[in-house]
Amino acid sequence: MEQIATVVSLIGIVAGLLAGVGIVGLVAYSVSQRTKEIAIRLALGAERAQVLAVVLRQFQSPILVGLLAGVGVAAGASKVLRKVLYGVSNLDPASYAGAIVILVGIVGLAALLPARRVLQLNLAKILHYE
Repeated sequence: MEQIATVVSLIGIVAGLLAGVGIVGLVAYSVSQRTKEIAIRLALGAERAQVLAVVLRQFQSPILVGLLAGVGVAAGASKVLRKVLYGVSNLDPASYAGAIVILVGIVGLAALLPARRVLQLNLAKILHYE
């Protein structure tokens, strides 16, 4: 039974990493589509922190919906996984809170990296080529 818990943990880690990579790709694509808009905002005097907040805010609602759906599915599936959960009730609030904190951290880091990268580009080159 200990091996099953280890396999489930590894699957969870791999799923978290894949989700992080997918979010990095999604944010990178979205930012690349909005590079000209971001450059114009910066050229007109917007601060980099404000532009970064605008870019990250567009992912706020899909992430919230995903977290709510994930908690719902996890609560439903926890009855099935009750045999694998040792020493934890199937609706343990600390486990859910820990998982949410970890996922929000992964999502935040995955969204922040490409968004910060575009803010370091040369504005003159971006506006010149567009």
